Amino acid sequence: MTSFAPDSLDAAGAMAARSGRRKASGAGGRRRKLTADYVSFMAVFLGLPLVIFIVFVIWPFVQAAFYSMTDWSGYTAEFNFVGLNNFLRLTEDPRFVNAIGNSVAVALVVPFVTIVIALVFATLITVGGAEKGQVRGIRNSSFYRVVSFFPYVIPAIAVAIMWRLIFDPSGGLVNGILTALGMEQFESFPWLGTVSTAMPVVMFVVIWSMVGFYMLLFIAAIKGVPAEIYEAARIDGASRLRIAVSITVPLIRDNVQTAYIYLGIMALDIFVFVQGLTPSGGPESSTLVMAQQLFRTAFAEGQFGYSSAMGVVMAIVTLVFAALVFTVNYLTGGRDEKGNA
Repeated sequence: MTSFAPDSLDAAGAMAARSGRRKASGAGGRRRKLTADYVSFMAVFLGLPLVIFIVFVIWPFVQAAFYSMTDWSGYTAEFNFVGLNNFLRLTEDPRFVNAIGNSVAVALVVPFVTIVIALVFATLITVGGAEKGQVRGIRNSSFYRVVSFFPYVIPAIAVAIMWRLIFDPSGGLVNGILTALGMEQFESFPWLGTVSTAMPVVMFVVIWSMVGFYMLLFIAAIKGVPAEIYEAARIDGASRLRIAVSITVPLIRDNVQTAYIYLGIMALDIFVFVQGLTPSGGPESSTLVMAQQLFRTAFAEGQFGYSSAMGVVMAIVTLVFAALVFTVNYLTGGRDEKGNA
């Protein structure tokens, strides 16, 4: 059995302590030298974007918050400070309260339906092929991927006008097809002129235009999942639905959360679609949303201070929506191994 002298042990311990102190002092006291390359890099890639963000994003928000407490008409240099009166008016404005309800309805329906359809298509195109052999998507998946993306590259206003013509009560394609199938009650049916169908049609158009993009987003996420996981699940006898729910969705949870937030923000601000489909806000204001009412109040009625208050409310509603999505994702298991969201 080998033995060590006490003196040698003490010397080794002292050397280890000195070495540890040198490493600690070196790690904690070392500072990056302010070289020209470092300073220029920070200025270009951090300082410049930060300045642009403050000037074109933060400062307009600050201005909107200020003007929301004035009676500014938008066309003169004079205005009076009214405090929170504009926000009190909003609570008593039936048009804006109705617009908030319509916007919330769109934000609840459009993101959910769009993500479900996009996930189904993405799963079919990536791992929905034959159950035997290599994990792959359905045949001609590349063709479906390209075709599904077409609606997204068309400008939103063009999509809205196109579908308004398709749903036209007199010569629209939808009524023509339904009438040809023997449904005479749809011969001149006003899809965008009826309270019960106007908002569903608007939601359908928005979903149709967005599914392709988010399908590609989910395809890219699913491609990052190792194929061995799907092969193991198939060997264990898991059905396609079980694989999609128990494997695909949990593994691309972050992508789904991001998509949900982006879609929710877009759904709360679908001015282009609503204005193109129903410029007057639909029958009995059934499709009137916050952005459309804000536009009317500012540019048609000349109340920029009051419309700025609407914009502040829109921003608050959007932040609340994003916070709810993060909270739901956290409570349903969206956290890493350390318990962080």
